[in-house]
Amino acid sequence: MEAASVSPSSAESQKHLKTPAPSLRARLTALLLLAVLLTAALQAAITWRTALAETEAVFDAQMERIALSLTGGLAASVLGDDALAATRGAEELIIQVWRADGIMLYRSPSARLLPPQTVIGFSHLRAGDEDWRVYALETPSQVIQIAQAERARRRIAGQLALRAVLPVALLAPLLMLIVWWVVGRALAPIERLRRQLAARGAADLAPLPTGGLPAEVLPLVTGMNGLLARLAAAWQQLADFTADAAHELRSPLAALRLQVQSLQRADTEQARAVATGRLLAGVDRATRLVEQLLALARHDGDADAVREPVDLPVLARQALQEADAEAQARGIALRLEGDASLWLDARPQALAVLLRNLIDNALRHTPAGGQVCVAVQRRPDGVAELAVEDSGPGIPAAERQRVLDRFYRVPGAAGHGSGLGLAIVQAVARRHGAQVVVQASPRLGGARLAVIWPAAAGPED
Repeated sequence: MEAASVSPSSAESQKHLKTPAPSLRARLTALLLLAVLLTAALQAAITWRTALAETEAVFDAQMERIALSLTGGLAASVLGDDALAATRGAEELIIQVWRADGIMLYRSPSARLLPPQTVIGFSHLRAGDEDWRVYALETPSQVIQIAQAERARRRIAGQLALRAVLPVALLAPLLMLIVWWVVGRALAPIERLRRQLAARGAADLAPLPTGGLPAEVLPLVTGMNGLLARLAAAWQQLADFTADAAHELRSPLAALRLQVQSLQRADTEQARAVATGRLLAGVDRATRLVEQLLALARHDGDADAVREPVDLPVLARQALQEADAEAQARGIALRLEGDASLWLDARPQALAVLLRNLIDNALRHTPAGGQVCVAVQRRPDGVAELAVEDSGPGIPAAERQRVLDRFYRVPGAAGHGSGLGLAIVQAVARRHGAQVVVQASPRLGGARLAVIWPAAAGPED
């Protein structure tokens, strides 16, 4: 045996199906976290250096003021009030040392004075036209007061906050560009898919490529491919039906035109009667052809129709009653055999069409005085079978599969059929998950057409 060859496209498709698709969520999360972490690290480094510099400056200023306060007034005599006033923050920091009897031992060079009595520890007070944050320390011999203007504290805090936020503000545009680039890279497969769809023509229903798509998008594209496959099948059915209908309607219409012309040329009553009869027969054949075309189109597109439990022998009995008048006119015996009740999950109208076409096909190919038998049974293996047998000439073995094709008639067959009856049977059977089998009838000698449903076709108990 030769090994079955696998096309490169199918092998590539199987490879894509076996390889886990990358996750769009995981990719976006990882890339965005990387961008945020890099930006946060850069911001942290800049903020760290800025905070160190600002803290060192504040500590230096505080140490300078404390050193001056510990001179006990000596600094004023050495440096002078003007020099001390020129030091940084002289008007924003007040230091006062009071003796226990209320005599001031030292004060920093500031135009403002704090009241000698204050709350020990931290407190707020208003001196002059400003608010101050005061810390007082009491010893057995003196009280030390250190005050800082609230305005200065807020200004310094604002400057520190601004300097801390400024790097973030400066890096925000960079972060936005990074995120935009990252998202663009992550969504590149979807954008590529969009461009492919936009470039397609209206008649291009080929499946979309699935290679390289994220796991979140792959089910969507797979569903779209399924929809495209169904649309392609429906489009092909429509094209086939249109071409076949146009081809088959041409002959009956041409025949009707010739029969009308014959009627116009008839010069006797008898000739007009013959021409009229032929014209009516042609109209009947054209009407039947149109009805069969419509039935075939309807059953090609009703895959989603609602099913319900149907008793097949009851439906077969009704179909035989409808065909009884034609059978009696030709002396053909009709009979129903098999189970008295057999339920299927099916569409009743579609099954009625299937039965009518099977019985009509048998009647047209059965000579006068012949027999047509309809048998319904549930076989031991659970399979449901509907069989129609006739005593006609039968169907050659080489033609048995082709008779189910649209517009195909066995060469030399009698009658004026359109070749659509058995095609409708085939279409209805496929919609029900059944199979049509064409055989020779061992009992009646003609053809035996059986429709077989799988064991699961019946309704649940």
